[in-house]
Amino acid sequence: MEAKTITLTINGKEYKAREGQTILEIARENGIFIPTLCYLEKLGPIGACRLCVVEVEGLKIPVTACTTHAKDGMVVRTSTPKLERMRKEIIKLILLDHPLMCEACPLDGNCELQRLAYMYDITPTDLHYYPVEEIKYEETEHPSPILTYHPQRCILCGRCVKTCTQITVVGALTFKGRGASTVISKQLPTIFYKPECISCGECLAVCPVNAIEEKKIRERGKKWEVREVETICPYCGVGCSAIYKASKDNIFAVESPPDLGVNKGDLCVKGRFGFDFVRHPDRLTTPLLKTKDGFKPISWNEAYDIIHAKLLEIKEKYGPDAIMGLSSARCTNEENYLFQKFMRTAIGTNNVDHCARLCHSSTVAGLKAAFGAGAMTNSIEELDETDLYFVTGSNTTETHPIIGRRIKRNVDHRGAQLIVADPRRIELVKFAIVWLRHRPGTDIALLNGLAHIIYKEGVWDKEFVEQRTAGFDEFLHAIEKYPPERVASITGVDKEELIRAARMIGSAGRVTFIYAMGITQHRYGTDAVKAIANLALLTGNVGRRGTGVDPLRGQNNVQGACDLGALPNVFPGYQPVTDPAVRLKFEQEWDVGTLPEKPGIAVSEMAEAVLDGRIKAAYIMGENAALTDAELKKFREALEKLEFLVVQDIFMSETAQYADIVLPAACSFEKDGTFTNTERRVQRIRKVLEPIGFSKPDWMILRDLLERFGVPAPYNHPSDIFEEIRRVTPQYRGITYKRLERGGIQWPCYHEEHPGTPFLYAERFNTPDGKGHFYAVHHPENYGKDERFPFILTTGRVRYHYHTGTMTRRTFALNELMPEGFIEINPADASRLKLKDGSWVKVISEKGEIQAKVKLSERVPEGVIFSSFHFAEIPVNMLADGENLDPVARIPEYKVIPVRIEPAG
Repeated sequence: MEAKTITLTINGKEYKAREGQTILEIARENGIFIPTLCYLEKLGPIGACRLCVVEVEGLKIPVTACTTHAKDGMVVRTSTPKLERMRKEIIKLILLDHPLMCEACPLDGNCELQRLAYMYDITPTDLHYYPVEEIKYEETEHPSPILTYHPQRCILCGRCVKTCTQITVVGALTFKGRGASTVISKQLPTIFYKPECISCGECLAVCPVNAIEEKKIRERGKKWEVREVETICPYCGVGCSAIYKASKDNIFAVESPPDLGVNKGDLCVKGRFGFDFVRHPDRLTTPLLKTKDGFKPISWNEAYDIIHAKLLEIKEKYGPDAIMGLSSARCTNEENYLFQKFMRTAIGTNNVDHCARLCHSSTVAGLKAAFGAGAMTNSIEELDETDLYFVTGSNTTETHPIIGRRIKRNVDHRGAQLIVADPRRIELVKFAIVWLRHRPGTDIALLNGLAHIIYKEGVWDKEFVEQRTAGFDEFLHAIEKYPPERVASITGVDKEELIRAARMIGSAGRVTFIYAMGITQHRYGTDAVKAIANLALLTGNVGRRGTGVDPLRGQNNVQGACDLGALPNVFPGYQPVTDPAVRLKFEQEWDVGTLPEKPGIAVSEMAEAVLDGRIKAAYIMGENAALTDAELKKFREALEKLEFLVVQDIFMSETAQYADIVLPAACSFEKDGTFTNTERRVQRIRKVLEPIGFSKPDWMILRDLLERFGVPAPYNHPSDIFEEIRRVTPQYRGITYKRLERGGIQWPCYHEEHPGTPFLYAERFNTPDGKGHFYAVHHPENYGKDERFPFILTTGRVRYHYHTGTMTRRTFALNELMPEGFIEINPADASRLKLKDGSWVKVISEKGEIQAKVKLSERVPEGVIFSSFHFAEIPVNMLADGENLDPVARIPEYKVIPVRIEPAG
């Protein structure tokens, strides 16, 4: 329903406005300046600074424009001698206790208070009219260990407090004290809520006067050297936009305006503080050759000559399929495209894969079978239109914080409903109406049980199922075996909670199903993904705005690496290597002879292939496989056995230490290109700094090697590569660099006038018959049960680190917040094992053992332990099973690992 239009007069001129708008909103829409210090559009009115006072005809005293709603016929004056005197006196009173050392302040020239002081021509002399007494502030400190609060700078505008409550929905800050000695302090816990500061830095970002700042002070360079470059955060798959501020050779700050990118100004702790690694002294700066005395620097030409000679030698001796390539979800679309092109043309093999095999290959397989494309069906912004979120296998607020915030805000402020299905007590549980705490590995039984109840209670979408789906009868036959009583027995979830959750899903208008690696990283991950797709089809929650199945991608460009063919069975655009017509198209575009038709080896099968002699050499770009692969002991043995290994990275990673040649790559802040985020949005990344030392962008290294191998590579810039991508990848055909300068575009985008596709399957699914397909899937019996190993280890990510820690552990703030890894264990289990917080233990599985400290936590249920894989000192993937793979996606088991715990030493 559209708001009623009203008319008001501001400064003698009539303006039209919408009923419910404030005077300040109307003034800003019409270019009328009213000064403020506390107001931010995304926060709404605070009314603390009083600078926005205006006169309204009929009222005896001025009112604050930010809190006063306009009325039809209202007459407003925004700038009169009286108002200007009031504003000047307010600013003078604020400045009385405020340090006037502007030139030493990082905000100098970008401070809102400083700007207003100049505007109202206030000098130190003006302040002498008031008696100044030193204010004694109550003792306080910022709740984050990486931030500092300066009460003498604080103007008590309230922005930080409201941001912490309203934007991050954490509530870690509050006001403390009375009168002029009031300060910002940490919020004390209550019996209802225990706020925990997550060090996101949003309070720092909104502070207008630098009262909150980082403890680590960075060298900012000379003002005339500072450059501001808009690019994409290099961490998770949300793809947040930010403006990075750089001096001549380093990044010193980051900001994100409220209208920028999918994040709309929000940044998490990694996005805001995680850039120190860019100029860390550990960065690789020159090619290295392994010798008996260690690594020695060599020139690029020497490196290229050795790589060319050795790979040709192995190719001629054993055949092209004796060589394996691992591409990278941290590299650009253009670089992943060139890498798979190098393997398929220069080498002549489809043995190319990347980390999606270890995280979302089951999404690609499961959603492609059900819907026709293995990607997120809807958009991030549509989460604001969802009535109910069903979140399973995703610790969203830690692994995808900006999406997690969005869910929390919509639940807290808009009244959206939330169901969480997770064995761990993750943060979202605080906001959920129903928490289904099922046993690890029982996801399929849980999902089938919900479908059973939805069908039996008649709250399914019969019209949608009849008109737009196939395979329904077989699916019904399967879920008949999952009545609530049996599902409760398998999962450990109360029968009544199952029924309650199912009724909520079936009766909600728009449901979004959100999941991540808690669903996919199983030997039955593909079936679990199909079970989620079944629920969406059964309830008609796909093909409409505000609905859908949203797998959250873990790394910044894992979607793009899949899209651009860094997989062993498909060319770019998911075009099968087995299709002769597809191969002919690529042979003609690439101007090469016959391309290989046999699907290649997956990274999860690489160790076995090396140890049995099928793989003799490998080229690994931007992947730390020596920490991420399952059954690490076996994988590391395979790396040692290779006759030749090339590793291309930004640091000497655990994997690079096994290499014969190490190539120094530029990081994402040192190159141009594109990333594709979790919602299929292709976005530009832009060079902020020149590459360090003699390092090169990955695309440039690959171009040089293609030319060494005699493959045409006429690329002078990533945009040249993207033009080729457009020609061979139907989903990307309408996307151009010129269009991307105006913002990201979601594929499929079939021509240059096409706007992109915010949500998929509005009219038909991308399957041969155009229908969404149900699949009959079943819970595997005795999954994860082993009497020798009474605990279940499940692995995942944490808020403060990323992947194997090569970047985040070289960043001051993130390492300060979490300097070491640990094993989470329930206090009841710890008591039985006579363990205390910080005790060292051995964790033993059938595949290996590790030692680690324990952390007592009720986040994990009894019988379950949790650890992240970010720390080389705790290589938890040593324990994972690398043999029993998902039969379709060939993904290893990372989430249900039977283990036992013993005291260490």
